[in-house]
Amino acid sequence: MLKEFKEFAMKGNLVDIAVAFVMGAAFNKVVSSFTGGIVSPLIGLIFSTDFKDLKYVLEEGTLNEAGELVGEVAVLYGEFLTNLLDFIIVAFVMFMIIKGINSRKKKEEPKPAAPKGPTQEELLIEIRDALKKNN
Repeated sequence: MLKEFKEFAMKGNLVDIAVAFVMGAAFNKVVSSFTGGIVSPLIGLIFSTDFKDLKYVLEEGTLNEAGELVGEVAVLYGEFLTNLLDFIIVAFVMFMIIKGINSRKKKEEPKPAAPKGPTQEELLIEIRDALKKNN
């Protein structure tokens, strides 16, 4: 069983997937940094607030003795939009990478045609005729 697992783990596809997973996680951090540090502040200029802090308050909260807001119920749509933007950027970049890889792959050469020769029916007719001659 250990030998089978080693063969499975060392297959090229599994190793490729593992590398892609690690690269994807690192790329996601880069995209999150880009949207959180560059895109969100620029969009936040429109709303005069940090884009991630945009929210729709359903129920007001109160300040406790420590000065913290307690009991507020809000829809955090700014954070959702930021994460949606992250996803769209990652999905678009991955689409472009896959498109580039697919365009560089060699187009499969058509399989050579089967050799021309007698069909099965023609062979059966020859056998029949040969048997008729021998009888």
